[in-house]
Amino acid sequence: MEKKTVRTSLDIPVSLHRRLHEAASRQSCSARQIILRGIERAVNEIAPERPPRRLSLDPPIIPSRGKPFDRTNEQIYDLIEFP
Repeated sequence: MEKKTVRTSLDIPVSLHRRLHEAASRQSCSARQIILRGIERAVNEIAPERPPRRLSLDPPIIPSRGKPFDRTNEQIYDLIEFP
C-alpha cells in the first residue's frame, strides 16, 4: 500500500541547496530524506506534551475522619429530591 503524500515546493538559497546535496552525498541518502528528517524533528520539538496522569484515589489522599457511610445508591436517591 502506497503512503499518501503531498507535493510542495520551497524556494531555498542556492548555497543552502548545494550544501544540502553535499550532505546527502556524504550520508548516502537523498536530499528528500534529509529534508523530511529535519521537518519531522522540528514538528516533534513543538508537539504538545501529554497531560499528566490523573491521581488514583484508592487509597484516598486525605483519609476521612467521619463515620463510615453504609447507604446504597437507591437509599441515597430516595433522600434527594429531583425536579
